[in-house]
Amino acid sequence: MKARGVVLAMALSLVMGMQSFAATEIGLNLNWKYAGNSKINTGKAVLYTSDVKEPKHITIAVNAGHGTKGGEKQRTLCHPDGTRKLTGGTNAAGVTTASAVSSGMTFQDGTREATVTLQMAHILGKKLLAEGYDVLMIRSEEDVQLDNIARTVLANNKADAHIALHWDATTKDKGAFFMSVPDGLKRMEPVASNWQNHEKLGDSLISGLKGQGVKIFGKGRMDMDLTQTSYSTIPSVDIELGDKVSDHGEKTLNNLADGLVKGINIYYGFSS
Repeated sequence: MKARGVVLAMALSLVMGMQSFAATEIGLNLNWKYAGNSKINTGKAVLYTSDVKEPKHITIAVNAGHGTKGGEKQRTLCHPDGTRKLTGGTNAAGVTTASAVSSGMTFQDGTREATVTLQMAHILGKKLLAEGYDVLMIRSEEDVQLDNIARTVLANNKADAHIALHWDATTKDKGAFFMSVPDGLKRMEPVASNWQNHEKLGDSLISGLKGQGVKIFGKGRMDMDLTQTSYSTIPSVDIELGDKVSDHGEKTLNNLADGLVKGINIYYGFSS
């Protein structure tokens, strides 16, 4: 099994163009806090370690949204304490369970959101490694059998910050924004102890995207009750990088990644 893990990590490294970076598979430890609420957790994330001369010793979890076969057939608790969801979205307000992982939307040109989030994750991961960050790739391939709780708990235990990549389902080309924490959720743990860091990271990412000339929706935030932030114990953000009519070509994805790297540097106090 150890040999298989090394071979697979090397293969993933080659696919991502990260030949010079060490790669290690990491699975979910069911003894970790909140891991027991996960329903889909047999997949593996991959930790890439930067080998630049001055590494930052900071690990960013890059979570390519969606991409879990069977994710919509399972339901998981929206909140660790079993309370009801405050806002609508993929799942209705008032429910206590949500889709373990939604399948995502389809862009106007027929491309699946899960395909684009994976492309975006690979581009962002390479840029972060070049900047000296280590990268926990939650999903390195088309499918990973990790639901939203498993992804979040992996990030909680193996990363310093968690960024989930998404595009919105609207058709307005409205620009980028992050999902901020609704006021009614800020008294529930672990949100109560961490929401300010979520917001600070989100604001930093929006600032970095603005610096790259990326169109921003409104004030760059929208309140949304998400499984991700409900379980996160590290700075954690769902960033929506556009919607289903937005351009998602390679040039645009590279520019978005540059903006996200700038935002991460802003959050941690590094100059870009």
